[in-house]
Amino acid sequence: MAAHVNRVTVDLASYPDLVVIYLGMRVNSLRGLATLFKFGPRIQNAVAAKPDGLLLHESLFLAFFPLHFGMRQYWRDFESLEKWSRSMPHQSWWVEFVRDSGGTGFWHETYFMRGGIEAIYDDVPVPVGLAQFAPTKKASGAMFSARKRAGISGQASVPSPVPEE
Repeated sequence: MAAHVNRVTVDLASYPDLVVIYLGMRVNSLRGLATLFKFGPRIQNAVAAKPDGLLLHESLFLAFFPLHFGMRQYWRDFESLEKWSRSMPHQSWWVEFVRDSGGTGFWHETYFMRGGIEAIYDDVPVPVGLAQFAPTKKASGAMFSARKRAGISGQASVPSPVPEE
């Protein structure tokens, strides 16, 4: 007798502004191993603090060589994600990374329930995700911030820790 498939779906009516973000860190050099392993506890502590708007955090192993780890996060809305990313501790991580990538590459791709996608790839020598098939361009000026890349109007409630120019 064939097994019965228990097929279910989700009702996202309570999450009209849901945002899903995939993030990854790739080791580009030996120095990058230390950077990658230092971020694990930082991220776990940040998630344990239960930032407002974070619905779920999942860790993902992406590749063994080169070492590449990632995560997927579900946020109630873009404003919650943006506020958290511009606040401590993420703010200091961002400033630190922009000054020196520590032998790693970092990327994220953000998908919006109401439509739209935005992405950034920093020091990622081999294209991943959307960059494997879509043309890339310099992330400066209007392309520096996720809000602007996604075409979301208005201003962030928290200023950028890194000048967007």
